[in-house]
Amino acid sequence: MGIAIQGVIIKNLKVVPDERGWLMEILRCDDDLFTQFGQVYLTTAYPGVVKAWHYHKKQTDNFTCVRGMMKVALHDGREDSPTHGNLMELFIGERNPQIISVPPGVFHGFKAIGTETAYFLSIPTLPYDYQKPDEYRLPPDTPEIAYDWGLAPGLKHG
Repeated sequence: MGIAIQGVIIKNLKVVPDERGWLMEILRCDDDLFTQFGQVYLTTAYPGVVKAWHYHKKQTDNFTCVRGMMKVALHDGREDSPTHGNLMELFIGERNPQIISVPPGVFHGFKAIGTETAYFLSIPTLPYDYQKPDEYRLPPDTPEIAYDWGLAPGLKHG
């Protein structure tokens, strides 16, 4: 599923190894996809766990998988978008280091794939508002988005 969604930007990340280890720049203030800084957080998902669907009305999400691998799905829910209804599916992580920038109104979620815990690093443009969160959710198996996460019958993740 490689159909583009307007406003979604994907940047390949470069790993620079040396005899001490390696370095990978994730997001710079001079990157085309950078607009502003809100906060940085790390979340994990155990193998096979799905965390989906959600979108934001105000913030842009910038995220990558720094350990393990994740299947990321995006759905353009913006009624006024020329790519409304499009789906994107990406595989990011140690074997494909990329950062994805997701604009407001685009549903997104991920599934940890492989046999180890996946570590997801997020750099949204706004800090989390505990009093009035800018987060709108649907369950992973919602009929509103035609996407199959491969969930076992009766099993829900979110």
